[in-house]
Amino acid sequence: MATVRKLKTILILAVLLGGCGSATHDGVYDPLEPVNREIFDFNHSLDKHAALPAASYYKHALPDTARTGVHNFMSNLSLPVSMANDLLQGEVTYAGYAICRLGVNSTIGILGFMDPASDIGCVGRDEDFGQTLGVWGVPGGPYFVLPLMGSTTARDIGGKLLIDHYFNPLSYVQYSGKYYVGLGQSAIKAVDQRSRAVSALHEVERNSIDYYAAMRRLYALRRNAAVDNDAPEDAPAPDAPGESPNLTTASTQSDKPATADTGPAPAPLAPDASRQ
Repeated sequence: MATVRKLKTILILAVLLGGCGSATHDGVYDPLEPVNREIFDFNHSLDKHAALPAASYYKHALPDTARTGVHNFMSNLSLPVSMANDLLQGEVTYAGYAICRLGVNSTIGILGFMDPASDIGCVGRDEDFGQTLGVWGVPGGPYFVLPLMGSTTARDIGGKLLIDHYFNPLSYVQYSGKYYVGLGQSAIKAVDQRSRAVSALHEVERNSIDYYAAMRRLYALRRNAAVDNDAPEDAPAPDAPGESPNLTTASTQSDKPATADTGPAPAPLAPDASRQ
């Protein structure tokens, strides 16, 4: 517990100090860029030699319906977290949708492998405590690249890693092998998300002069949109090496090159610039 308290203090200080330094050329505050680039290169190498081959095999070995079912199941597990954050953001309607989705998909949808809730109008979206802090006006703070986990900010580390865990009722259930079940769940989620963005990420890398800067900018744009609830509601978050920058819903669902390639790129945007 002492370690957690120290980590929370460090993250709070990082967020508070996040606006005190100068931003990078693309508007993202990245005071640790040299270190971040080293970690990014490590993650990218790991992606090329492990995550991408696993995702490609998964994509070709399982039919679309099976992969959709796995994605639906993983999304269903995160609904309590989204519901709690919707309530904290004052989004009572979406919290009700999350309850509806959890009840309908867990029963009629066979533990969430199917999604009949969408057919009756219970729309879904992914919310986390990092977004909640953004809605409350907390700035993103410094940008980091974490080993294995990828792009994040001080605010998102505190929200997604330290708080969201407590919103999930399953985290309070004790049973033998719980640690390994959690590892398996994380691995399946990472492979699922990576498999849905094979072509999209390839296009980003192929068209980027600086892949690190492109992914950093895309993360900032996505998180800004998520805080403002303008992001694709069912797009996965880029938490593991090489995961989707979530350019569009189509790019993650159908594995097509992102539609952003067909027109001029949007202007650079700092994390939560509209809220700072």
